[in-house]
Amino acid sequence: MGGGGGGLRVGGGIGGLIVLVVIFLVQSQLGGSGGGPGVSGDGAGSSLEQCTSGRVANQDSDCALVADVNSIQSYWTQALPRQANQRYTPARTDLFSGGVSTGCGNATADVGPFYCPADKHVYLDTTFFQDMLEGRLGARGGEFSRAYVLAHEYGHHVQDLLGTMGKVRSQQGQSSDAVRLELQADCYAGMWTKHATTAEDADGQVYILDLTQDDIDRALDAAAAVGDDRIQRRSSGRVDPDTWTHGSAEQRQRWFSTGLEQGTLEACDTFSASRL
Repeated sequence: MGGGGGGLRVGGGIGGLIVLVVIFLVQSQLGGSGGGPGVSGDGAGSSLEQCTSGRVANQDSDCALVADVNSIQSYWTQALPRQANQRYTPARTDLFSGGVSTGCGNATADVGPFYCPADKHVYLDTTFFQDMLEGRLGARGGEFSRAYVLAHEYGHHVQDLLGTMGKVRSQQGQSSDAVRLELQADCYAGMWTKHATTAEDADGQVYILDLTQDDIDRALDAAAAVGDDRIQRRSSGRVDPDTWTHGSAEQRQRWFSTGLEQGTLEACDTFSASRL
């Protein structure tokens, strides 16, 4: 793949999701709702119609994101019923540029990637990776760094399906419910990573052929880069745990690693954890 670093390689068939992408774009043009699973690149200046194979995904960073979404949703389609007796309902990822109107209100690129429970979409301004994650926040980057970000946002979708978002009462602080929610999403990202090379399309082809230790290291590096303490230190030179909303760099790495190593929803129960 492009994007710098890592040994991540995408497999053969990613066209199944792209068929859905084309449908969504047509619905939008005809005034339809455009709901349901899929990836839309209309707002980012690309229809993603070129994303028809693993070969293309290995050369095009936007198509690589499509492959990641396919793999993530394939994994949860199997894992959620097995581990929680809960049907997984696919979410849609909207790639946008500059600004976007969502079920949760208007948003700009400054917000960063986010999940909106009102319309059950993941929103991603693709400039975030180079400009913010790898730029201002100093992450090493690479394709699996980006895959971690997507998997984290889809972790929020899983939380939404399980009703976990309703547990959030406290919004700030190093042991707040908001931090517990974010660390759990990191753990869910680790769960997918553990099984990323086994998630298959409808024809039995895996989306991601292999992961290297460098790929894992880049995901961990990205998790650390978006830690509250790292961001605060970069922006103001001081760290204030009472204002944390996502957790420290160490916490985010550790909970991602917990999901990666143990691969279960039970292990990712941050709301019952005495130590975050």
